[in-house]
Amino acid sequence: MEFAIVDIETTGGSPRGGGITEIAVLIHDGESIVSEWQTLINPKMSIPGYITGLTGIDNEMVRSAPTFEEISEELWELLVDRVFIAHSVNFDFGFIREAFLKLGKELNSQKLCTVRLSRKVFPGLGSYSLGRICENQKIPILARHRAMGDAKATALLFDRMIKERQDVIFSSLKKNSGEAFLPPHFPLSKFRQIPESCGVYYMLNSKGKVIYVGKALNIRERFKGHFSGQVLPQLKQQLKTEVVDLHWQLTGSEFMALLFETLEIKRLWPAYNSALKMPRTLWGLFHYQDGSGYYRFQVAKVTKNLRPLETFFSAEEANQFLKTGIETYQLCQKLSGLRKVSCETLQDHTCLGACKSAENPEFYNERVEGFVQLIKQSKRDLMLNLPGREVGENAYCYFEGGMLSRYSYLKSEDFPEPDELEIVPKVPETFYILRQYIHQIDLEKIRVFSVS
Repeated sequence: MEFAIVDIETTGGSPRGGGITEIAVLIHDGESIVSEWQTLINPKMSIPGYITGLTGIDNEMVRSAPTFEEISEELWELLVDRVFIAHSVNFDFGFIREAFLKLGKELNSQKLCTVRLSRKVFPGLGSYSLGRICENQKIPILARHRAMGDAKATALLFDRMIKERQDVIFSSLKKNSGEAFLPPHFPLSKFRQIPESCGVYYMLNSKGKVIYVGKALNIRERFKGHFSGQVLPQLKQQLKTEVVDLHWQLTGSEFMALLFETLEIKRLWPAYNSALKMPRTLWGLFHYQDGSGYYRFQVAKVTKNLRPLETFFSAEEANQFLKTGIETYQLCQKLSGLRKVSCETLQDHTCLGACKSAENPEFYNERVEGFVQLIKQSKRDLMLNLPGREVGENAYCYFEGGMLSRYSYLKSEDFPEPDELEIVPKVPETFYILRQYIHQIDLEKIRVFSVS
């Protein structure tokens, strides 16, 4: 087995938006370093001044350097079929993998992170940055923040670890061990405890403070996705360096997870969650009867002179809501304002013929009324019976004026009285979550408490 120890310098940013300016690769055969390779790379974009200040690499230095495409075949041969090693491996691997993807090649190397390995081989240090760990181990770094200087230091660090604790190195290479993608300070033992169930999860830093709250159908996969590039790419790399622990609460359903996530973000305001903001412009779903007697819908901006059936943050959200109602009640997309030609022209057989007057307005309007009544009902005081977290349990949510005000998990099939449920602060965003999901809930699972 051979190892490719890699270090890169970049223009900054993320793998999708940044470029590589320098790369160095050292090959280790398990006994010693057997070869070295390095090159500057023209990133085909400007290098920011602060990056030049850090690395010493400026635009003039890379102007005549080869592009990644020009060195890609040579680099591929160095990396393929070898274990990819770097200090904070996901950063280096992410840039290189993205660069190869743009050329139609997918790099799927096994990975090892010398940050995580160092924590096991040299436990108890205050910092595991490359500079600090090399200082502790008396390993020289001849050119800090240049690819070959950092790569050589990483290679010497790896050489020391594989000779002192070979068991740590090879146990970390076991398939699906999780070592490659996990944050450097997050224990593998904790990752293995994370449930593959629906719920809300909390990322904590070293001080025990919640820094991110999320929801997922599969908490373990979602957590993994944060750090393997599959989910939420906008989260800063710093989140990965801060996470040391994870807590979670199972919810039984995605609907409950959405509600609970919203409440918890409002309660905790974690540093890495974007604030829940209300847009200035609202869109509305309007309802009227045309000259032929058919009820119609229209999506338009809300004004003070017109009162919509429902309001939305965007036209896209309104149209998606309307599409769900059309599918549920077998309505006509043309009469609902979503298309200009008849459904027959597009061979849409879900329409029963209202747009060409083949269906009696009375029968069509009866279904429209069902949709309208459901919208109006969602604004009344109502209680929902939802799946619980375990067999025999149900979640009961009480909404006042469309906003969640109480909920509890109970082992009962019968609707409780509202005052039997736990009180929660009213958060306006829960109204929009209810509106998005109410179509999917069986009418027998909805109890209406008031008419006004």
